[in-house]
Amino acid sequence: MPLHEIDRDLIDRCLRHEPGAWTDFVDRYMGLIYHVIHHVSHARSLVFSPADVEDLAAEIFLAIVDDDYAVLRRFKGISSLPSYLTVVSRRVCVKEVVKRFREAELGHTHAHRQSITNDGSAEAEPVAAAEEVERMLQDLDEREANVVRLYHLKFLNYRQIGKQLGIPENSVGPILAKARQNLRRAAEQRA
Repeated sequence: MPLHEIDRDLIDRCLRHEPGAWTDFVDRYMGLIYHVIHHVSHARSLVFSPADVEDLAAEIFLAIVDDDYAVLRRFKGISSLPSYLTVVSRRVCVKEVVKRFREAELGHTHAHRQSITNDGSAEAEPVAAAEEVERMLQDLDEREANVVRLYHLKFLNYRQIGKQLGIPENSVGPILAKARQNLRRAAEQRA
C-alpha cells in the first residue's frame, strides 16, 4: 500500500519540528498504538491494567521520538505508515513486556523507579535498588550471579551470555533456574 500524502506531510512536519506536528501525529496514531497493545496482551494471554496500557503507550511514543525521530527517519515508504508503526509498536511493546516479566521474576513486580516522599517531592532510588540487587546476588556463587546480571539486568539472551562467559548456551537456562531457586530460598530465610 503506498504512503498517503497526509502521512508523508505529517512525517515531514515532525522531522522539521513544526509546532503542533507531534500532537497531530499522536492524535492520528494513538488508536493504532492502543490497538497494538491490546493485541499483544491478548496474544500473550496477559491482562494489562489501564496504567500498564498508558505506560506501554508512553514507551512506544518515546521510542518514536527518541534520537530525534529516528524511527520516522528510517521509514522508507515501502509500506503504509500505519503498517510500519504497527511493527515498531509491537516490537517496543513485546520488549517492554519481557523486561517487566524479568523484573517480576526477580521479585520486583511493584518496584518503582521513583518514590514519593511525605512532603511530595520525588526522590530517585536507582542507587538503593542497585544496592539491593547486588546484596541479593551475594547469595549466589559467582557464575550464577554473572548469569543473572547479564540476563535480568543487561537483557542478554542465552547465546550472548554463553559467549560472554565462555559457557555452553544450553547451560544458561539451568544456571538461571538454579540461581532463581537459590534467591527464593535466601529471601525466605530472611523473611
